[in-house]
Amino acid sequence: MTYVVTEACIKCKYMDCVEVCPVDCFYEGENMLVINPSECIDCGVCEPECPAEAILPDTESGLEQWLELNAKYSGEWPNLTSKKDSPADADDFKGVDGKFDKYFSAEPGEGD
Repeated sequence: MTYVVTEACIKCKYMDCVEVCPVDCFYEGENMLVINPSECIDCGVCEPECPAEAILPDTESGLEQWLELNAKYSGEWPNLTSKKDSPADADDFKGVDGKFDKYFSAEPGEGD
Protein backbone atom coordinates (compact mmCIF):
# COMPACT_ATOMS: atom_id res chain seq x y z
CA MET A 1 0.00 0.00 0.00
CA THR A 2 0.96 3.60 -0.54
CA TYR A 3 -0.75 6.93 -0.21
CA VAL A 4 -1.64 9.03 -3.24
CA VAL A 5 -2.46 12.68 -3.80
CA THR A 6 -5.72 13.19 -5.67
CA GLU A 7 -7.50 15.91 -7.61
CA ALA A 8 -8.49 17.76 -4.43
CA CYS A 9 -4.90 19.06 -4.17
CA ILE A 10 -4.99 20.86 -7.51
CA LYS A 11 -4.88 24.67 -7.07
CA CYS A 12 -4.97 24.22 -3.26
CA LYS A 13 -1.50 22.79 -2.74
CA TYR A 14 -1.59 22.98 1.03
CA MET A 15 1.75 21.72 2.29
CA ASP A 16 0.97 20.55 5.81
CA CYS A 17 1.61 17.00 4.58
CA VAL A 18 5.20 17.80 3.59
CA GLU A 19 5.96 19.02 7.10
CA VAL A 20 5.09 15.65 8.71
CA CYS A 21 6.46 13.21 6.12
CA PRO A 22 9.32 11.23 7.69
CA VAL A 23 10.77 10.09 4.34
CA ASP A 24 10.41 13.22 2.17
CA CYS A 25 8.42 11.47 -0.57
CA PHE A 26 6.51 14.55 -1.79
CA TYR A 27 7.23 16.17 -5.14
CA GLU A 28 6.05 19.58 -6.27
CA GLY A 29 4.22 20.45 -9.44
CA GLU A 30 3.15 23.90 -10.48
CA ASN A 31 -0.24 23.58 -8.81
CA MET A 32 -0.30 20.29 -6.87
CA LEU A 33 1.88 17.83 -4.98
CA VAL A 34 2.37 14.11 -5.59
CA ILE A 35 3.76 11.24 -3.54
CA ASN A 36 6.42 8.87 -4.89
CA PRO A 37 4.79 5.46 -4.28
CA SER A 38 8.18 3.73 -4.18
CA GLU A 39 9.39 6.00 -1.40
CA CYS A 40 6.19 6.16 0.68
CA ILE A 41 6.43 3.95 3.78
CA ASP A 42 2.67 3.84 4.28
CA CYS A 43 2.85 5.49 7.69
CA GLY A 44 -0.27 7.56 7.02
CA VAL A 45 0.77 10.65 8.97
CA CYS A 46 0.17 12.87 5.93
CA GLU A 47 -3.46 11.90 5.37
CA PRO A 48 -5.06 13.66 8.36
CA GLU A 49 -2.85 16.75 7.85
CA CYS A 50 -4.35 17.63 4.47
CA PRO A 51 -7.02 20.34 4.80
CA ALA A 52 -8.35 19.48 1.32
CA GLU A 53 -8.59 15.74 2.13
CA ALA A 54 -6.59 15.09 -1.03
CA ILE A 55 -4.42 12.26 0.33
CA LEU A 56 -5.88 8.76 0.35
CA PRO A 57 -4.56 5.20 0.66
CA ASP A 58 -4.30 3.48 -2.72
CA THR A 59 -6.42 0.64 -1.34
CA GLU A 60 -9.56 2.75 -1.84
CA SER A 61 -11.36 1.93 -5.07
CA GLY A 62 -11.08 4.18 -8.09
CA LEU A 63 -7.64 5.57 -7.34
CA GLU A 64 -5.69 3.75 -10.05
CA GLN A 65 -5.36 6.87 -12.24
CA TRP A 66 -4.06 8.83 -9.24
CA LEU A 67 -1.50 6.16 -8.40
CA GLU A 68 -0.25 6.33 -12.00
CA LEU A 69 -0.17 10.13 -11.96
CA ASN A 70 1.72 10.21 -8.63
CA ALA A 71 4.23 7.65 -9.92
CA LYS A 72 4.78 9.49 -13.20
CA TYR A 73 5.19 13.02 -11.89
CA SER A 74 7.20 12.12 -8.79
CA GLY A 75 9.83 11.02 -11.31
CA GLU A 76 9.68 14.35 -13.16
CA TRP A 77 8.99 17.01 -10.53
CA PRO A 78 11.45 18.27 -7.88
CA ASN A 79 11.45 16.90 -4.34
CA LEU A 80 9.90 19.01 -1.60
CA THR A 81 11.05 18.47 1.98
CA SER A 82 9.80 21.56 3.77
CA LYS A 83 6.50 23.38 3.93
CA LYS A 84 6.02 26.52 1.85
CA ASP A 85 3.12 28.93 1.71
CA SER A 86 0.04 27.69 -0.10
CA PRO A 87 -1.31 29.73 -2.99
CA ALA A 88 -3.16 32.87 -1.84
CA ASP A 89 -6.38 31.62 -3.47
CA ALA A 90 -6.10 28.02 -2.21
CA ASP A 91 -9.24 28.24 -0.07
CA ASP A 92 -11.24 29.38 -3.12
CA PHE A 93 -10.52 26.04 -4.82
CA LYS A 94 -11.03 23.77 -1.81
CA GLY A 95 -13.88 21.35 -2.53
CA VAL A 96 -14.26 22.33 -6.19
CA ASP A 97 -15.09 19.39 -8.48
CA GLY A 98 -13.54 18.73 -11.89
CA LYS A 99 -10.24 20.43 -11.12
CA PHE A 100 -8.10 17.96 -13.07
CA ASP A 101 -9.71 18.74 -16.43
CA LYS A 102 -9.85 22.48 -15.77
CA TYR A 103 -6.60 23.22 -13.93
CA PHE A 104 -4.05 20.40 -13.87
CA SER A 105 -0.57 21.45 -14.97
CA ALA A 106 2.23 19.01 -15.79
CA GLU A 107 4.76 21.78 -15.23
CA PRO A 108 7.15 21.25 -12.30
CA GLY A 109 7.15 23.40 -9.20
CA GLU A 110 10.25 24.85 -7.60
CA GLY A 111 10.96 22.11 -5.04
CA ASP A 112 13.43 22.88 -2.29
